[in-house]
Amino acid sequence: MKNILIGAALIVAASTSAQAADGKAIVEKTCTACHAVGVANAPKIGDKAAWDARKAKGIDALLVSVKGGLNAMPPGGMCTDCSDDDYKAAIAYMSK
Repeated sequence: MKNILIGAALIVAASTSAQAADGKAIVEKTCTACHAVGVANAPKIGDKAAWDARKAKGIDALLVSVKGGLNAMPPGGMCTDCSDDDYKAAIAYMSK
């Protein structure tokens, strides 16, 4: 029984990791409406200079901004079920 539980935990962990790693899918589902065109000064997808200035503050500061909301962006952006890894993947995708 213990092996089954461990196996199930590993399957769940692998599934979560795969979802978190897909920054493009997260962005397309929840971030594009604002970040594609820069609504309310949101850094645009692919605007390296705008993102570099934000990334210079560190990923932890960016996560605080995303999770707490910033300016016109509501807490969590438009992703109500994103994990920290999901947010990191979305930031990585938008900032490249």
